[in-house]
Amino acid sequence: MAFSFRRKDLFTVLFTTSYSGFVAKPDRRGLLLALGLLLALGLTFLFGYRAGHHARFIRRQNEPVRPWMSIPFIAHAHHVPPEMLYHAIGLDPRPKDHRPLRRIAHEQKRPVEELIRELNAALAQSGAQNGAPIGTGEPKKP
Repeated sequence: MAFSFRRKDLFTVLFTTSYSGFVAKPDRRGLLLALGLLLALGLTFLFGYRAGHHARFIRRQNEPVRPWMSIPFIAHAHHVPPEMLYHAIGLDPRPKDHRPLRRIAHEQKRPVEELIRELNAALAQSGAQNGAPIGTGEPKKP
């Protein structure tokens, strides 16, 4: 049996039916589902970023004084003025002095552990630790 159609029916379908007659209208449920998914993804990224930022902050806050650190870095991490730390180890503050403690100790012909003890004493006296442990400058042994 052959398929037959009339010319008038084809004309009616092609030219009198609007575009929206061929395309289904989006229903509210699908739209709400898509918006909910976008909101969930956005909140996931937001809280993930905040958690990562907070974890990095806590890590820096509890970092003990180590030989590779510079005086400005220690001052920034412990929220004290660098001048106080320079005076604690017997140096005059110099702008843009980013020498590590190891190099300062070598130039002063002193053991680096002595510098770390003096810096820890100055930090403890200033009350800048905020509950963070004061390190000895030695790396943790596994």
